[in-house]
Amino acid sequence: MEPFDTAFGLPLPLAVGLFYVVVLLRGGANYALGRGARGGAGRTRLRARLETPRFRRAERIVERWGAPVVAASFLTVGFQTLANLAAGVLRMPLLAYIPALAVGGLAWALIWGVVGVATYEAIAELATRSPLEAALFTVLLVGVLVLIEVLNYRRQKRRDEASLLQVAAEA
Repeated sequence: MEPFDTAFGLPLPLAVGLFYVVVLLRGGANYALGRGARGGAGRTRLRARLETPRFRRAERIVERWGAPVVAASFLTVGFQTLANLAAGVLRMPLLAYIPALAVGGLAWALIWGVVGVATYEAIAELATRSPLEAALFTVLLVGVLVLIEVLNYRRQKRRDEASLLQVAAEA
């Protein structure tokens, strides 16, 4: 393997570039979906997503902080989709949205292009020396990620329930 090749046989800058294209397309698609959602959402499955406490909270955050929160959302898991969707629903001007998407997307692409590929390469290298250790490490890594996701889901569910109770109490 050449010094700048990734595990996929691509030069690292090209791998990061491919991740960047993916995130630009995905983020832009969520923004476009949000932009067209308010008028026609009543007739689609998207309506339920726009009415959740989690989306409403994301919408308030994007409305208050604007483009910087959209850029920072790419450093999170899960919130970035809601932030891009909220930016579209709020009809954030493209002159504000596109730079936020470009900066946040670049950060995301660098993280996944460098850290993600390095993790894959490390596991592949470990597998050549000890397949059992590589399997155990992969199971441990996936287990930790699943645990983090379960804990986040439970915390989010408690927040959503508290938001619903607060709305009910105010009514």
